[in-house]
Amino acid sequence: MKNLFICSSLLMLLFTSCDNNDSDNNNESKELSLVTSSNTSGKVSYTNLLASSPSVSYFTIASLDAEGVSYDSDTDAITVVSRTNNKLETYAGIKTAVTSGIANLTLSISGAATDFTNPRETAVSGDMVVVAQDQAEINGNTNKLFLYQRTTTGFTLLKSFTTSFKLWGIHMDGNDLYAVADLTGDIVQFKNFTSNASGAITATKRVTIEGLTRTHGITYSSNDDVMILTDVASATSATDGGLVVIKNFSSVFSSTAAAGTIAMSNQVRIYGAQSLLGNPVDVAYDDVTNNIYVAERLNAGGQVLTFSYPTASGDAAPTNVRAEAGVTSIFVLRK
Repeated sequence: MKNLFICSSLLMLLFTSCDNNDSDNNNESKELSLVTSSNTSGKVSYTNLLASSPSVSYFTIASLDAEGVSYDSDTDAITVVSRTNNKLETYAGIKTAVTSGIANLTLSISGAATDFTNPRETAVSGDMVVVAQDQAEINGNTNKLFLYQRTTTGFTLLKSFTTSFKLWGIHMDGNDLYAVADLTGDIVQFKNFTSNASGAITATKRVTIEGLTRTHGITYSSNDDVMILTDVASATSATDGGLVVIKNFSSVFSSTAAAGTIAMSNQVRIYGAQSLLGNPVDVAYDDVTNNIYVAERLNAGGQVLTFSYPTASGDAAPTNVRAEAGVTSIFVLRK
């Protein structure tokens, strides 16, 4: 499923992610925003985390079911991938809507409604947006990645790629794409992703995360060199989810052979009843506060959970819990 998209150059400071960007580690940041989407409420949320008393603003959009949320402070716009309308949608004027008390956002730009069906996540790098399509009967059970370029008037489809594994969370690190292999405990890397020709795409490397049942959310911070993954385990259990943090990820990943396993000894893990992690579908990370933000879809019908950066594995309670019906994706931007 929704939180940090990564910077490899100044241009890429437009976004964070799932989903997912990094800051310049400047504690005098002018922007620290948290946005979420829902698959039941038809709303997105915006929170200014730098406010003395951060409050959440909710806005109705044209999609009842939305995933892959991101926020661009330069254009003051939230983008989602709509599962209702099967297209990318951008809604501008967020901060004006907050100060004016506007409850409904108007669609400002959108992509074509004929490219994909059953979208699950987006990854953003500069003006490039990747959409993950999960297999379903409606799309011929095809797992696919779509590469778009965002413009002031819409989204231009540049390329599309089919994969041999089921898709969910994705994350861009510069020109490289990381993806989870849904229904497994594996993650996949595509080096120089945008340079590939359209068609079937072959992973540069695929590895298994020991002890992780079913990967979903994924984010990477190049500043801290940390990979964070969510484990939804059984989709129907509200108690078996978890977070996996892999420190020194670049060296751990490079030293792991293709089809190899990243051992638990290289992980810091949060699992247990106190964590409230049952079906954590997306994750975002702020590398200044080191807070981890999770979209927990199952418990209480949807919750946004905040965790302090873990120093040891165990059952850890979130530092903040907020109810949010049907929350599907989460994204943090610091500038």
